[in-house]
Parts: sequence; C-alpha cells; structure tokens
Amino acid sequence: MPAGARLADIGSDHAYLPVYLAKKGCISYAIAGEVVKGPYQNATKIIEQENVQDVVHSRLADGLEAYSKEDRIDTITICGMGGPLIVSILSAAPEKLATHPLLILQPNVGTDAVRGWLEQNCYQITQEEILSEAGHIYEIIVAESVINVQKMSRDELFFGPFLMQRKEPAFIEKWTRELRREEKIFSALTTAKKENTVKYLEVKEKIKQIKGVLYHDNGQ
Repeated sequence: MPAGARLADIGSDHAYLPVYLAKKGCISYAIAGEVVKGPYQNATKIIEQENVQDVVHSRLADGLEAYSKEDRIDTITICGMGGPLIVSILSAAPEKLATHPLLILQPNVGTDAVRGWLEQNCYQITQEEILSEAGHIYEIIVAESVINVQKMSRDELFFGPFLMQRKEPAFIEKWTRELRREEKIFSALTTAKKENTVKYLEVKEKIKQIKGVLYHDNGQ
C-alpha cells in the first residue's frame, strides 16, 4: 500500500481493511464501498467504533460507483471475490479508471481472468504474493497503469509471472492440490472410456501444464 494513499476499498464488508490501514497511519483517506445494505451498516458502525471517521467514509453503492472524482482516489482494492466478478466491477465503470489508480486485487478463484483483464487494459502486474492460512490460499496482485504493457505467456497468465518464478511453499501447495484434483478427474474420464471428449483433452492439457511449471515436466 503506497504511503498516504487515497483508497477505495470495493466490497469492503465490515471496512476491516481501510480501518486497519487508517489506524496504522498508512492511508490519508478511504472510501469503504459496499453494495449490500447490511454490510454497509456494519462498516459504518465499525468506522465510528474505531474512531477513524475523519479518514474512512462508508458508501452504499455498486462497485466503483462508490467514489467520485472529488475523492481523488489513487488506489483501489478489491478483495475476497471471484476473478470474473472483479473483472465485471472493473469493466463496468471505465471512466473511474481514467486517473490510472493503482490496483490491488485479491481474487479467491479465477485469478487468470483478472490477469487477462489487466493485460488487455494496459495494467502491468508489478507484484504478486501468495499466502496459505488455515487451509486457504490467498493470491494478491498489484498492478499499475502503463502505456505499453508487457505481454504475458499462457503460463504467466495462468500461474502468475512472479509466483511461478519464485515457487514459494503456498504456490506449490496450491498447484499440487490442483494437480491431484485434475488427475482424479482424468482417471474417472479414462475409466468411463471418454478419451475422445473435449473435457478429457482439456484435463489432459491442464495436467501437462501444471506439471510443466511445478516439475519442469512435459506431463507426458
């Protein structure tokens, strides 16, 4: 998080992130945006309880409509949603991205869809993190607006350009788990004699791709 950032936290729920950052002195201003009335009310209550209402402001709105030009937002966080939903939120209001805010995104599934959108919309991934906690894997993507984006390979889109290079324990955990899942599907399809189906070929290719990154193996 850039020091002194003016943050829009979209889908803020209880406003935990902006409240935490405000109390740490990491941000100068924040909008906690929530589209559902209950979580919006919870966010408002917590902001007041933590006495950060001078910095953090709750808004009931859909997606990026939570903030306006006057808020001078320079950083957007969208966390804990599926990749396709994050893409939908970003795509729904392109005018909100005209000021080229920094994007910090944490999709819980469909991370490749987010990377694809970033590349197509001239956002360069500058940092990635992957964490494992209580059986859950969390991926965080940081991206900056650029004039000429560096294109990613198929593997980089799927696994993450930084993550696949570092191969940290959480990355190995995630993709080993995914490989086992795909191998079970492959075995079931083979047993059912469905070797010529599209699904069979897709699963076979996915296994090959995962093995190629995990083990530098062609998967054959």
